[in-house]
This record gives sequence, C-alpha cells and structure tokens, in this order.
Amino acid sequence: MDKIVILTGAGISAESGLGTFRDKDGLWTRYPIEDVATPEGFARNPALVQDFYNQRRAQAATAQPNAAHRALARLQAEHPGEVVIVTQNVDALHEAGGAKGVIHMHGELARALCNACAHRWDAPEVMAPGTPCPACAAPTVRPDVVWFGEMPYRMDEVFAHLGQADLFAAIGTSGNVYPAAGFVQEAAMAGAHTVELNLEPSSTVSDFAETRFGPASSIMPDWVDAVLSGRA
Repeated sequence: MDKIVILTGAGISAESGLGTFRDKDGLWTRYPIEDVATPEGFARNPALVQDFYNQRRAQAATAQPNAAHRALARLQAEHPGEVVIVTQNVDALHEAGGAKGVIHMHGELARALCNACAHRWDAPEVMAPGTPCPACAAPTVRPDVVWFGEMPYRMDEVFAHLGQADLFAAIGTSGNVYPAAGFVQEAAMAGAHTVELNLEPSSTVSDFAETRFGPASSIMPDWVDAVLSGRA
C-alpha cells in the first residue's frame, strides 16, 4: 500500500481532553451552533464568537497528544510510501505528536483571518472584536476556522489525494458532515481499501470494507503496527 490517506475527527482528540462537539458537557451544549459557528452568528454578535474561540484556544493550548496522534506520526515516519493526514480538527495535536504536512480542512484555532483582505497570521491568546488586521488594519479579524455554511479548505487537494489512495482510514469521525462523510466513497471508487477506526460505528460505517472499534489510543497503535508489518 504505497499511498495512505487518513481522515481524523474529534474522536482522536477526545482522550487528550478535547471533547467531541456533542459531548453532554461539551462547549456546544452551552453555546448554540448557529450563534458561535456560522458567519451569521459572527455578524450578529462578534464578541460572543470571539469569547467562545478564546475559550477553545485556551483549552487546546493545554492539551497533549495521545497515543493515537503519536501512532499516526510513526506511520508517517516509517511507512515507505506517502501518508497524508487530513483532519477535521482545529487543534494542533497531530503536529505536537510529530505529524508533518497535516491538511486542516476546517482551519486552525491558533490562526487568525482577516475578513477584509484574507490575510492569515498566528492568533493571539485572546482575540476581540475590532482587533486590527496587521496587514490592512481593518477591524475585521476572526478565527481562521471553517464555520457551518462555509467551504472547507484545500478540498481540491484532498480529493486529488483520495483519488490516488491505496488505503483510506477514517478515525474518530461521526460521518455526519459532508464533504468529509463522502471521502470513503471517493477513495473506494479509486480502488482503495477502506477502514473505519472509531469508538462506535459512524453514520457511514456500511461504506467501509473493514472496521475496528474502541478508544483511539488503544486501537490506533495496534492498527499502525499491522499496517507497517503488512498485516493490514
């Protein structure tokens, strides 16, 4: 299997203390999605949105990669072919665990974006409405994350990788949100072997040729061992 494409979702970071969006005690339970994760919500109340992402940024800054993140970094380092990691997560735990060239299709908490000129830069710890853009000075700064109703980043690149994949794995993702939910079908049509690794079956589990269930930190190291030894 020369080319491996990996999709990761919130489940891979849950054991690092970053709960999935739908956890009963998660941030989403205290903030309506339409208020803090849509362009319309930002237009209505930018202070609320900035406060929400300031909290998420502070939480992510204290999180540490777990065994699943480190296993994927080892796969990248030791597999003789190409390993492409695409993540729906906006944390930096893959990179902290040693992964390289991660495609953040939903953006990054640690980055800021200017709505006026599209300049991007490292976000400060605390962002507030009216913060000027360092490039154009417009007071239109927002988190560099993809909100509901917006197009995920680098999709042409992602679909090109899926079309070349020999193995596609989805890890810790619910299968509820498109376009990511359709990646397994794209990879399968290109002839890739497909595997879901998840705490429990996703909405698209029937589209996968192989499944493994359990906590990511438990099942990922074993799966990576199997791939590297040619047993997967």
